[in-house]
Amino acid sequence: MDGIVTRVADEVDDPAFDIAFYEVKDVTGRQTDPLTDAVNMVSCHGDSSRADDPGLQTVDDEGRLATRDRPYFDWGYVCPTNEDYRLELLELLEHCAERSGAIRLDDVGFARGEYCRCDRCQIEFDTADEDDWWSWRTSTITRFVHDAADRIDGRTYLTVYPDPYPGHLERRSGLSLAAVEPAIDEVVVPLYDMAYTTTYWLEALASGFVDSLTSADLGVEVYGIDIDLENLVHAVEVAEAYADSVYVAYDAAAARAVAEARHD
Repeated sequence: MDGIVTRVADEVDDPAFDIAFYEVKDVTGRQTDPLTDAVNMVSCHGDSSRADDPGLQTVDDEGRLATRDRPYFDWGYVCPTNEDYRLELLELLEHCAERSGAIRLDDVGFARGEYCRCDRCQIEFDTADEDDWWSWRTSTITRFVHDAADRIDGRTYLTVYPDPYPGHLERRSGLSLAAVEPAIDEVVVPLYDMAYTTTYWLEALASGFVDSLTSADLGVEVYGIDIDLENLVHAVEVAEAYADSVYVAYDAAAARAVAEARHD
């Protein structure tokens, strides 16, 4: 096991971990100062606090917002084509890069396959080089990832939704691994479970991402809160069989216990 994901600044210096991802901006919209001794992590298009803001709203073809009160949405999303918000994100990433060279881009992309059908997106598509709406979405997100990576001097991490099936990430969020892989160093896949009593699915998803990547490393993130230690250790072991790095999220004590158990 290589590191942790945390919202607690005091946990990033723990010598038990090689890497600490520190949430500077999370999906609620909560924002804090970046740290010098962590991989600062920024939720880009997931932002519940601003999903209702005029101009940032992302809508489907029936005008429904991508907010957390909708089915299948755990948090709200903003529209990736809003230029002011895009520049705001890039400025935040530059600020993070000034503190620590390595940055993790989190929650990048359109909300789901139905989005976005706002007037701005329609105008941008109508004037774009792409004739296909799906290709236009993908080029929009690809451009953002490359622009973001240009502002990162150190290692660039990218979180992706845990679906390695060909074409699914493009349809879901406009994210093409092949198109963004030249700009990033590691893809991080959260494979969360509330118990990890079985792990065959973890093995299947992790191995699928191994086949999906050609140059970037693979990181797997497992959930650490209130998980039986034996089960968590086993989940980490399974993930390590496929991933270049494995991280435990949101419970540093559980992560330390895994590290100690692995060395006994």
